[in-house]
Amino acid sequence: MIVISTRDFRANQTKFLNMARNGEDIILKSRNAGSFRLTPVKEKAEEKRDLTEELVAALRQVRDHLDGKIELKTAESLIDEIRNNSL
Repeated sequence: MIVISTRDFRANQTKFLNMARNGEDIILKSRNAGSFRLTPVKEKAEEKRDLTEELVAALRQVRDHLDGKIELKTAESLIDEIRNNSL
């Protein structure tokens, strides 16, 4: 992770934007405005999900649960997992 000041960012915007695009974690610190993380916005083509595949996988899990092969997670454990992954 690289922490830079707003002055450094203004002086080297292209450099830092390229680093963020290449996966580098860039934190921009401002004395007055706080801290910000630079992250690239993904193209829509990259964000496209295959919902059919996801639904088939979910139905497989339900079938496996009904057959006694797997134990499904509780709603509480799923919420905890979402909270832990969003930090």
